[in-house]
Amino acid sequence: MLPAIALDSGSDTPLYRQLFEQMRDHIQSGRIPRGERLPATRELAGMLGLNRATVSAAYELLENEGLLKGHVGRGTFVEGSGEPASRIAWEDLEPAIGASSPALSLGSGGISFASSRPDNDLFPMAEFRSTCEEVIHGDAAAAILQLGSPAGYQPLRQYLLEEARRDGLAGPMDDILITSGCQQALDLMQRALMRPGDCAAIEDPVYPGLRGVFATAGARLVGVPVGANGIGIDALERVIGIERPRLLVVTPNFQNPTGATLPLSARQSILRLAREAGVVLMEHDIYGQLRYEGDPQPPLKQLDGSEDVISIGSFSKIAFPGLRVGWVIGPRALIRRLAAAKQYCDLHSDHLSQAVLFRFAESGRLAAHRARILEAGAQRLSAMLSACGRYLPEGSRFTRPQGGMNLWVRLPEPLDAAELLPRAERANVNYLPGKYFAVSRVEQGGLRLSFAGLDPARIREGVSILGRVFSEELERVRAVSGMTPSPALV
Repeated sequence: MLPAIALDSGSDTPLYRQLFEQMRDHIQSGRIPRGERLPATRELAGMLGLNRATVSAAYELLENEGLLKGHVGRGTFVEGSGEPASRIAWEDLEPAIGASSPALSLGSGGISFASSRPDNDLFPMAEFRSTCEEVIHGDAAAAILQLGSPAGYQPLRQYLLEEARRDGLAGPMDDILITSGCQQALDLMQRALMRPGDCAAIEDPVYPGLRGVFATAGARLVGVPVGANGIGIDALERVIGIERPRLLVVTPNFQNPTGATLPLSARQSILRLAREAGVVLMEHDIYGQLRYEGDPQPPLKQLDGSEDVISIGSFSKIAFPGLRVGWVIGPRALIRRLAAAKQYCDLHSDHLSQAVLFRFAESGRLAAHRARILEAGAQRLSAMLSACGRYLPEGSRFTRPQGGMNLWVRLPEPLDAAELLPRAERANVNYLPGKYFAVSRVEQGGLRLSFAGLDPARIREGVSILGRVFSEELERVRAVSGMTPSPALV
């Protein structure tokens, strides 16, 4: 039985429209349930004292919205589910290139090596609260809450630029733009420099967010293999000679995902190759401040005498990732272009977050926090390297970074890191398989372990579980195939 329908013949709204709207409301509210058979048009017209054509027009609108379905010889039935029907098949939209990520879920107490981020427990909350209080109660608080420059909060820009010039990371013709993290910096770079079909040479494997931002822009991506000493120079020279890329993106220190660092000779070669070919060189150096041992190598931007290298930095790895504050340093003409592109995106990055980080840095609290981060990071890296050597199956190889947040593991053949992930998750541990970092080649046995967010005890426990999962599968495969164990490679 239909709910009450009240039509007003004196209304400016046509009767068929009134009937459609009321029936739509009844269906969407559930008062007319899904699967309900409706009266035939002639029957309902008689019940309401309407012309049959009026009912037919209302039914047609309801069918167009997916709320009714007519079946020849059977009648018309409610198809809606109690929710407004969409005219657009949103669920059928293709995902953005590179936007897919694994659905990683762990139970209570799970150990995740999947996320490359600092440990919440290391955040200096008392100092952070004090910093926020100082900013909010300062003389410039009201101005900070107003719309500002797309280039960023001026005191922070000046602070970072002066620091960069002092360290040889910015020349007199350079300027700086504050961004919403390094991810927006990458996005602005592709907007300002790349056209669909342009070639971008990037590391392989590489951070998925970097790969995705250029892929979605229609760039032609060419992966350059990364080895123990970072991006391969011989392979890069071949790529530049054949592909003539518009842009080259390099992570010189503790590359994500491998943890590799470029030696000085490789840095000099990269600068030479880029200069000779006229390639725009972007230095993606967000891990360089996380060196726990060894001597740092000079940044590409510092080595370049022409000031053509573009440098991307961020507070996310040494302070508070949730504040989303990064920056780009490059020639003034480029920074103006990036600022114009940013203005179309979001006007400007959050000035309150920038003001807080500026105060946190100028007060000396950032330097003190970084010292604690480096001490903790050294302990965690040591625990990770020790655990990998002790627990991973015979034949495994892994990188030995001197800093950063990640290392790369290559399992012995024929183990597949992606296939083994569900088994590891059932044991309440996860990681990221190599396929999520691949550009043009997938290392079946490759996986990234991120250690910065876990204390040493949890690292050892997690790697021991992974070692058991991997070893059991390796023993099973060898038993089935009759394979002979290979010597350990570390």
